[in-house]
Amino acid sequence: MSDRRVSRPTLLATGIRVLALAAVLAGPAMADDLAKVESNAARPANTLQSLAELDGKAPSRRQLNIQHWNTAEGARVLFVEARELPMFDLRVTFAAGSSQDGGVPGLAALTNAMLNEGVAGKDVTAIAEGFESLGADFGNGSYRDMAVASLRSLSAKDKREPALKLFTEVAGKPTFPEDALKRIKNQMLAGFEYDKQNPGKIAGKALFANLYGEHPYAHPSDGTPEGIKGISLAQLRAFHAKAYTGGNAVIALVGDLSRAEAESIAAQVSAGLPKGPALPAPAQPAETYATLNHIDFPTAQTHLMLAALGIDRQDPDWPALSLGNQILGGGAFGTRLMSEVREKRGLTYGVYSAFSPMQVRGPFMINLQTRAELSEATLKLVQGILADYLKTGPTQQELDDAKRELAGSFPLSNASNASIVGQLGAIGFYNLPLTWLEDFMQQSQALTVEQVRAAMNKHLSADKLVMVTVGPKVPQKPLPAPTDKPSEQALGVPEH
Repeated sequence: MSDRRVSRPTLLATGIRVLALAAVLAGPAMADDLAKVESNAARPANTLQSLAELDGKAPSRRQLNIQHWNTAEGARVLFVEARELPMFDLRVTFAAGSSQDGGVPGLAALTNAMLNEGVAGKDVTAIAEGFESLGADFGNGSYRDMAVASLRSLSAKDKREPALKLFTEVAGKPTFPEDALKRIKNQMLAGFEYDKQNPGKIAGKALFANLYGEHPYAHPSDGTPEGIKGISLAQLRAFHAKAYTGGNAVIALVGDLSRAEAESIAAQVSAGLPKGPALPAPAQPAETYATLNHIDFPTAQTHLMLAALGIDRQDPDWPALSLGNQILGGGAFGTRLMSEVREKRGLTYGVYSAFSPMQVRGPFMINLQTRAELSEATLKLVQGILADYLKTGPTQQELDDAKRELAGSFPLSNASNASIVGQLGAIGFYNLPLTWLEDFMQQSQALTVEQVRAAMNKHLSADKLVMVTVGPKVPQKPLPAPTDKPSEQALGVPEH
């Protein structure tokens, strides 16, 4: 995964970003992040203070009137008019992630990273200054399923039109300067070297490789050192011409625009892209079997990652699985995993689980770290917690609490234009119904304990997990007994 914004340092961001509500609603997250929850530093007076406030009444939230059409070039467009602020957000999503690398790991990431490095008559500095002078913000990112180019701009015509012109050039006609290619490659290679010293990144890369085998999801979305080194300018240009086409794009627009203005913007962006059809999704991955891979690494703590193949974005079990996972380990305190592993035994600072539905079956993952001498027993404990949860399912109280938490958090999914444009991009990219957000909430609130338990058992098995541990080989100790006051000595020191 990589994200870039020209108004900030251009080093590629790598790694896995943890998402909460945005991951549930907007798409591929843990495997690949699509959204950010904006800061709530300035809380309005009527902000929800307690889930108890939801009893007997529905939470307040914006009603979205999603308009949609296709451009002449085949791009799908989703638009929400929002007049509250004199600005708009544009997000163009391409099926151009690392799953389209075609045997050249890093091709998709490097192509996306090079978009804003040059256009006719402008280098990376001039592009950055061009957006900045207009009060506009350009962003781009590359993930496993997709690549993204985004623009936030004032909606006034004298700001909007030049910002759109520059954005269209950057997305549709990058020049891929040779000197910039060398610099970006060096940045990426430096990132790979840093990853070698990060046990969490080592574990994540090994987990995907073991879970997906020969599938395109197996290699990191940022590629590999060997792949990046050999990529040529000709390969970048060919990938851009194939993957950044109007027919392979979803255009999401939110903001201070009329329907006519939105149509004009979408037509301009679509026409400025190369001509070509949508690219097919990758094949479904092969079924996996239980494995345990330990990687020796000199650190005080051992990273534990457990995974299984989950679901794709079209799976009708997604509401039941997301709510079931919220109870298992998708939230903070109070989940099954946090209660048993941290609160009762003090084995970790945090343990989390997540489904990440993608174009094809994305991963289900559990992630934690603990003291090295307790790692083997902790791993067995986590497996046991999952097995017990699959056997018994959630309690009625757990399910009721999870529904209320989801209902209380749901307004965040459309609280800002930035969050809405992320939702629209996911709906369009994964070809979901325009009513998907409402459908998700209604289906989630109607779920029974047995429906959640059945869905979790349909897609997960505690004895078929792919597991990776990264840490030192040391003599193992038994786990401390569960208690209301666990010893803090069992907790590792958080790694930064």
